[in-house]
Amino acid sequence: MTPAAKTLQGRRALPPRKARHADECETLEQLPNIGPSLAADLRLLGVNHPRDLATRDAFVLYQSLCAITGTRQDPCVLDTFMAATDFMRGAQARPWWTYTAERKSVHGAV
Repeated sequence: MTPAAKTLQGRRALPPRKARHADECETLEQLPNIGPSLAADLRLLGVNHPRDLATRDAFVLYQSLCAITGTRQDPCVLDTFMAATDFMRGAQARPWWTYTAERKSVHGAV
């Protein structure tokens, strides 16, 4: 067994590298700000590939997630959906919290 194989034995695989541009995204987990939990939520909503987000409305996704789970999701989930949909429409990657002011301005209290 090679030294590299010994080093990797028993360790979890590294998460996918985050995409710098929308065209680099092959999995939801490659989207900036999206980890395994939000990727699972997006799949629950029928979003199976990052490109699906380019035509989706972040607020509708958020409302649908609240309805499907029967739970009011934290507003930062909406911020993150806004970041992901913008990114897949060609915007630069930005931290989800930079969308908070826009969310409050557009959608008020959610």
